[in-house]
Amino acid sequence: MRLTGESQRLARFEWKGDVLHGRLIAEDGDDVLEVLSTDPLKGAAEPTGRRVPLRDVRLLSPVSPGKIVAVGRNYADHIAELSLDTPAAPRLFFKPPSAVIGPGDAIRYPAQSHEVHYEAELAVVIGRTARDVPAERALEYVFGYTCANDVTARDIQREDGQPSWAKAFDTFCPLGPWITTNLDPTKLVVRCEVNGEEQQSAGTDTMLHPVASLLAYITAAVTLEPGDVLLTGTPAGVGPVVAGDEVAVHVSGIGSLVNPVVGR
Repeated sequence: MRLTGESQRLARFEWKGDVLHGRLIAEDGDDVLEVLSTDPLKGAAEPTGRRVPLRDVRLLSPVSPGKIVAVGRNYADHIAELSLDTPAAPRLFFKPPSAVIGPGDAIRYPAQSHEVHYEAELAVVIGRTARDVPAERALEYVFGYTCANDVTARDIQREDGQPSWAKAFDTFCPLGPWITTNLDPTKLVVRCEVNGEEQQSAGTDTMLHPVASLLAYITAAVTLEPGDVLLTGTPAGVGPVVAGDEVAVHVSGIGSLVNPVVGR
């Protein structure tokens, strides 16, 4: 499927035991997934003629990344709420692909932690191999955008002083509900609700390092491949969740990523 200049919502989903890819469309007032011939990140995906109601499928993480690069301290208000220093350059870390879950999947409290926090973020999905990409061309390498929750064991992060282990646990990287193409990443709003109450809200125009600059900085050292994911940081309002809570990440132009929290 040739991606046009129009925004498209591309999902990965399970239906009748099969894992499929589809484009979300409206048909007779209902949301329907138009099944595609392949993963559009891997080849020319064409409509197969099959259409499945969205309500009948289980949405999966819309991408299976080879690597997840994340940036910390990218919103000034979040830096202030944690009483941290503002880094001069992007503060990067990696999350393992094994942390990824999809919409509706449970965030599991690890036995090692007693304080797990939500962090709503805009996620960037890479569409082309990117190495030494200049900032002015960086968005040409983006396939699309999705919602992310950079779940963090905050007590562990405080103990060791760095984020990687505290953010690496299984289920600590919800992604979804789908990838939306052709958005302006500087004009979106990232929000988070816990049990229906808003906890975070900020425009991506307040990022200290915008998406294009981040991609230029990262690809000067690390090659990004199609399907890799960049997490762009979280705004102020992070806080703890407990078993029984429901966390919803909303990004304008994309949709909502909702995950329950379960106990150890």
